[in-house]
Amino acid sequence: MKVLFTGLIEEKGYIKKIQASGEGTGLVIGAGKVLSDLKIGDSIAVSGPCLTVTDKGKDSFTAWAMPETIKRTNLSTLAAGEPVNLERALALGDRLGGHLVSGHIDAVVALTGRREQGGSFILTFEMPEDLDRYIVAKGSAALDGVSLTIIDIDSGSFSVGLIPHTAAETTLGQKEVGSSINLEVDLIGKYVEKMLSPYRQGEHDRKETITLSYLQEKGYF
Repeated sequence: MKVLFTGLIEEKGYIKKIQASGEGTGLVIGAGKVLSDLKIGDSIAVSGPCLTVTDKGKDSFTAWAMPETIKRTNLSTLAAGEPVNLERALALGDRLGGHLVSGHIDAVVALTGRREQGGSFILTFEMPEDLDRYIVAKGSAALDGVSLTIIDIDSGSFSVGLIPHTAAETTLGQKEVGSSINLEVDLIGKYVEKMLSPYRQGEHDRKETITLSYLQEKGYF
C-alpha cells in the first residue's frame, strides 16, 4: 500500500548532522514526539519529502535521502541547526484533517511575498508554469509538507494563508522572502488528469459524459 501523509505537522525537529556520501545523504534529525513509535524502515516526511528511517536514538533519528531526492527538493539547502517539519505516515483509521499528501515533491518554489493580516500571514509563491493547472483557488497544496488552502491565484503566482498556530508550529512561520520551499500539488488532481487523458487526446471514437457516477461505473473509484 502506498505511504500517505496528511500535511498536518506533528512537530518541528532540527538538523543535528548531515552525512553526505556518493550514495545519498543521511540527515540526523533531533526530535521528540515522532520518536514514540518510530521504527527503522518507517517512512517519515521531512519538510515534505518522504524519507526512510535508517537509525534511531533516544532523541534523534536518521533519515536517508537518495541523490535524486536531494536534487529535486530543498533538502540540499539545509544546514545543522535548521528546523524541519516532521510527520509520520498516515495509519489506517487516523483522521484525515489535512489532505492526501504523497511526500513526492513536484517543484521547489520561491517565497516571493509575505504580509501580516489580522495576526495571520499571507504567503505568496511563484507559480511553476508546468504545474499551474493543478493550482486551484480554494484547493489544497503542501508547502514544506504543510497542508494549506490556496487563497488566490495571480499571473505567475499563488498565495496561501497561515493562521497563528500554523505559523508557530511549522517552519513556514520563520521563512523569509527568497526562501526555497518544497511544493507538492494536489495528488487527486493528478490522478483525475491521468484517468481523463485518453478522452482529452481523442483516443475514444464516441463522446462520453464524464461524471462521478460514470467514473465509479468504470471502476476508477
